[in-house]
Amino acid sequence: QVQLVESGGGLVQPGGSLRLSCAASGSIGSINVMAWYRQTPGKQREMVASITSGGSTNYADSVKGRFTISRDNAKNTVCLQMNSLKPEDTAVYYCYYLRQPYHSWGQGTQVTVSS
Repeated sequence: QVQLVESGGGLVQPGGSLRLSCAASGSIGSINVMAWYRQTPGKQREMVASITSGGSTNYADSVKGRFTISRDNAKNTVCLQMNSLKPEDTAVYYCYYLRQPYHSWGQGTQVTVSS
């Protein structure tokens, strides 16, 4: 069982930046994938960015060039640096851990982009 705790959400103006962090604890395997998803009311949860334990990354087209995912394997943390934020980035952001066949979700953190 892996527990995930997110932090760093909040209210930011369009064009601003936020940094989300996720701390993982528990039975963390050395080979895994961590990711950030987001969800708005009435819509399916969508993948924003993912990173393997080897450092390979993948981004949704909507955030490429603006968001950067990174991880610290020694500290079991994953971060999402979000720049040039847009109102359409407003959502609850969830941290996700995958080590087949196990997966875990964080509780979510609200990001609101508004003037």
